[in-house]
Amino acid sequence: MKKLFFLTLFVLAVNGGFAQTSADEHEWKATVKVVDENGLSVDRADVKVGYFTNNDTVEIEGITGTNGIFEASHATSTFNYVEYKLAFRIEKEGYYGTRSECDLGLPYDAVKWNPTITLLLKKVGKPIGMFAKWVNENPPALGQPVGYDLMIGDWVCDGHKGVSKDIIFQKWAYRKSGADYEYKVKVTFPKKGDGIQIYTMPESEAGSGLRSPHEAPPDGYQPELNKERSAHPGQPPKNDSDPNRIYFFRVRTALDHNGNVVSAHYGKIYGDFMQFTYYLNPTPNDRNIEFDPKQNLLGGLQSFERVSAP
Repeated sequence: MKKLFFLTLFVLAVNGGFAQTSADEHEWKATVKVVDENGLSVDRADVKVGYFTNNDTVEIEGITGTNGIFEASHATSTFNYVEYKLAFRIEKEGYYGTRSECDLGLPYDAVKWNPTITLLLKKVGKPIGMFAKWVNENPPALGQPVGYDLMIGDWVCDGHKGVSKDIIFQKWAYRKSGADYEYKVKVTFPKKGDGIQIYTMPESEAGSGLRSPHEAPPDGYQPELNKERSAHPGQPPKNDSDPNRIYFFRVRTALDHNGNVVSAHYGKIYGDFMQFTYYLNPTPNDRNIEFDPKQNLLGGLQSFERVSAP
């Protein structure tokens, strides 16, 4: 046993030494361009470029020039068993910070190892107090429509505190096994003019501290939304849920005799049903959805229900 142990150590040492001596050294160079929401260059933005592998960690800091560009580079030994990745973090006073990353990959590729990326910094506009809450629960009664009061943060049914049915959820659940299940959620609204719509986030905004636009759109709201996640033997699985999804919604809408919106409350949702964070502007006809986390209008929330993202 002792001979076998030392033989194993010898083989590992030889292989490790061979890997080290056979490594190639290459340089990566990242060019980062920082722009605002109008596509204009942002100068003097703080940039951090992190380089991560299984055996090397480097962080390079600097600021963008008048053209909004910052360049970083580093030479490193490359091995065929190591993953190579760059991470970016951009910050500037008066803007929401943003993050991004990219894989350099192997084998070495001169194009992939010299990436040029454009990252967006959104300006801090007018953050406001909103009704905001993280919801991670099913309706109290499965298979039945149950209203949710966004200003109180609770269901509208016996044993709960909700009063106004802002959004109505109806969920069906069936589960026989991990390969045979079906979950459906139907989202509807009680008033004509109320509704919801999906916001498709551009890739350039994916890492922004403010994931949504500053304002909700004035129209385009649909009165119903259906979600499904299912799997059945012999059938392809379905899953149209996305934890990174964003929705806009409009509730408590009042219309005139011509169908024009006279009054409405606007908001946004991060996540998908039935695990989501909602934000509701308290002021009628104000489409601002830029939340100030220090001004949550919902009190008495549990720690896991509190919202810190704008």
